[in-house]
Amino acid sequence: MQQHQFDIVVRSTDVDFIGHVNNARYLEYFEWARFDWICRLGFTLEELQRRQIMPVVVNVNINYRKELRMLEQVQVRSSALRASEKSFVIRQELYNQKGELACDADVTMVMIDARERRAVALPSDLASVFASMA
Repeated sequence: MQQHQFDIVVRSTDVDFIGHVNNARYLEYFEWARFDWICRLGFTLEELQRRQIMPVVVNVNINYRKELRMLEQVQVRSSALRASEKSFVIRQELYNQKGELACDADVTMVMIDARERRAVALPSDLASVFASMA
């Protein structure tokens, strides 16, 4: 399975009052990694706007496993889990600088028509990318 890797350094603004990364930041880290991945696949913001489609998150199942701390170097690994006609699921795993799994999530996304705001079939080129990776 092909995997996308995205590196992050935990910043002071990511840490909450008890000294570790706030739970909401994990979701942001995953979002940054997904956006980077989809852009690298050729689905840039400009391309999505041209096609009048948008991928939107409809479900996140997340497990927080280890604390992350300020200035820690972490890596998000994303891979295609499965795809259907109108949706796809991405498995995302966040590893701390020791290589330990700190957090994982399955993120379900649906492609919607930008004007109608309704689910549409995945573009064939995106569906084939996910089919070849899953």
